[in-house]
Amino acid sequence: MRTIKGPGIFLAQFIGTQPSFNTLDGLAEWAAGLGYRALQIPCNHPAIFDLEQAAASQTYCDEVKGRLAAHGLVISELSTHLEGQLVAVHPAYDAAFDGFAPPALRGNPQARQRWACEKLQQAAIASGRLGLTAHATFSGALAWPYFYPWPPHNRQLLEEAFSELARRWRPILDGFDQQGVDLCYEIHPAKICTMA
Repeated sequence: MRTIKGPGIFLAQFIGTQPSFNTLDGLAEWAAGLGYRALQIPCNHPAIFDLEQAAASQTYCDEVKGRLAAHGLVISELSTHLEGQLVAVHPAYDAAFDGFAPPALRGNPQARQRWACEKLQQAAIASGRLGLTAHATFSGALAWPYFYPWPPHNRQLLEEAFSELARRWRPILDGFDQQGVDLCYEIHPAKICTMA
């Protein structure tokens, strides 16, 4: 148990517009004051953590780590839950998940997926720059409609769905592997993933 960095907290649900919850330093001070020692930082709030800058700049990553260290905190993982979900959206859910994408990409599933894959690749690089060994994400729900269908499921549809998941996720998995970072899928009831 020498590798536990906690107790830790996932910041996404606490980010807001009020002071202490609208900056990384404010969130760090708040979390440290509650006794937390590690933060899981979401990558979809550039005002809190700028993923593009982190992927491009070791200096930025070192500064973030230093700011957190000043509060007695470390980063446990970065997270790309929303971005990961957009890697593999079943067409039946396009409208429901469009809100997770930037406005310019809404209504364009292919562009939305490309953007999501790019964000995951940036997260792999940023995780490597931060010295992290794990990253949290969702896998998408591409095959979910086939698990409780009527009439009974078609095995070929499931095989095609998992083949497509492998095609979409393999480059992302390879990107994290190149950085020496384990990609960890957070499984919820509607998340179906494959480890290609």
